[in-house]
Amino acid sequence: MSFPISSGLLDAMVLSVVDRSDTYGYEMTQMLRQAVDVSESTLYPVLRRLQKNGMLETYDKEFMGRNRRYYKITTTGCEALGQYRIDWKDHKAKVDRILTGEEEAV
Repeated sequence: MSFPISSGLLDAMVLSVVDRSDTYGYEMTQMLRQAVDVSESTLYPVLRRLQKNGMLETYDKEFMGRNRRYYKITTTGCEALGQYRIDWKDHKAKVDRILTGEEEAV
C-alpha cells in the first residue's frame, strides 16, 4: 500500500535532496523514487515553483556534449527546509502516536 504525498511534503523532499548536493532532474527523480512514486512530469512543475519562489537556483553544465540543468538550494530554500523539518518531526510524532499507539521517546 502506498500513501498519497502532499505538495508540501514533496517540496520538502526536493529541497532536502538538493540540500545534500546540486543535482539535475532525472537524478533527483531516481533519488525520490526510493521513497515515493514520482515521475519526471510531476517533478518539473515542483522544481519550477520552488525556483519561482526563490528556493532554488539553476545553472547549466555540459555533460557529454549537451547542457544539463542543475538545481542549487538558496538561502531562502535552506530556511524553508529547516521549517519543513521541524514541521515534519511534529507531524510524524502525532501520526506515530495514532498508528502505533506509542508515545514519542523523550
